[in-house]
Amino acid sequence: MVISLLRWIVKPVFGSFEEEEFKKFTRMGLVFTTLIGSYWTMRTLKKSIFTIMCSYFDAAGVAQQGAYLEPYAKTVSLLVLIPVVAFYSKLVERFKHERMFYVLSTIYAALNVFFALCLISPWGEASPEIVAARTGFAAIMTKVIAFSWYVFVESYGSLMIALFWAIAASVTLPDSAKKGFPMVVAIGQLGGIFGPQYITKLPQWLGQETAATSLLLCGLFTFSAVLLLTYFFKATPKELLVSFHGKNEKAEEEKQEPGFFEGLQLMLKHKYLIGMFFIPFFFEFIVTIFDLHFNYVASLTYKGHEYKQFIASYGSWVNTVALLCLLLGVSNIPRRLGVVVSLMVLPVIIAAAITGFITISHLNFLFWLMVGSKAINYALNGPTMKLLYIPTTEDVRFKSQAWIETFGSRASKEGGSIFNMLLGPLVNRYGAVAGRATHALWSAYLGYGFVVVWLFLAVFLGRTYQKAVDKKRVVC
Repeated sequence: MVISLLRWIVKPVFGSFEEEEFKKFTRMGLVFTTLIGSYWTMRTLKKSIFTIMCSYFDAAGVAQQGAYLEPYAKTVSLLVLIPVVAFYSKLVERFKHERMFYVLSTIYAALNVFFALCLISPWGEASPEIVAARTGFAAIMTKVIAFSWYVFVESYGSLMIALFWAIAASVTLPDSAKKGFPMVVAIGQLGGIFGPQYITKLPQWLGQETAATSLLLCGLFTFSAVLLLTYFFKATPKELLVSFHGKNEKAEEEKQEPGFFEGLQLMLKHKYLIGMFFIPFFFEFIVTIFDLHFNYVASLTYKGHEYKQFIASYGSWVNTVALLCLLLGVSNIPRRLGVVVSLMVLPVIIAAAITGFITISHLNFLFWLMVGSKAINYALNGPTMKLLYIPTTEDVRFKSQAWIETFGSRASKEGGSIFNMLLGPLVNRYGAVAGRATHALWSAYLGYGFVVVWLFLAVFLGRTYQKAVDKKRVVC
């Protein structure tokens, strides 16, 4: 009775589900909730912990939070993730995919505990004044923990989320995925709302100086994904755990040569995969530029716990707005208007966001600019991009997807970070206000160019996907 009522409630938003199909995506959504809850909690803490632990004394002897070092952390993250993703690709060959998920979840849960211990160590998290006053070995260890923490969270967002969606694409057919994947994302947003809003604030409520308790809870949520995925495979009927198979799939698999960088090689060989690489690349490059200005203004406005709470509220609002978009029916776009139109919506919105970015620099505006950009990406573009992996081979889903997710996002953040490094010299030359305005204007010229190419890629990918599904063939 309850299931029938819920199916009736979600029908206008996501489409019509059979009873077992509805249960399948609900279970899948619960797994995604634990991952997104952990990830968004860590993601908001990533920025605040890193910024506080890189605090320094300025020329006037006043302790300042080290937001300026974040572009360098993104560079380190990219360099570290190259061998990590290559090693991950080899593990995917050796282990069953769900077993790989269990192993990886357990490792990340343990690392959360490790970083919780780091934060309460003598080199861990403290007030900006205490961190800035550290010298010698203590100062070095503080920076090592800060950069390691940053890389850890970046790798979690790349590998765990990519592996989850690779498994989801391997047990779902195209028509079912069009309605089921947005529902999974919607359920997942509940974790993204709860984690940043409450878990990040728990240490302050308990009177603690560090975020160690928050990290321990993130570890617990990450490990719970193991139990939920185990239940998902046991409870879901086998006939609903089938993947798309094209007539030419064996021929495509025979062309693929195993190797340490097989996923990367596959990506570079196929226009379809290169296009899938550049869509998150363009988005993250532009949003990284937005983010620097947002974080810079926020770090000047808020300090310590207030800064953490502000960044946490940002993460919670991103997921709240994403959930509202899904509940208002944005997921109907790919089902009713097609994948091409769905992929074209985000670049049009980003073009409008760029115009606002170069016009208004107030913190409240930057806050909602970031929230809106991220939310529509998660609510619409994210599920649509996952559809594109369905008419591909298993190696593409589990190997190339990791490279695309990691470097489509991380390489773009690195590119955006390198561009952001120009802000310092511009500020020194023209002053804070004029320097930021000049940087924003150059960003706009580059961003508008990206949007034009992005629109052409959206048309190409959408048409290629639909053609493959209609002809029951894999793209690559």
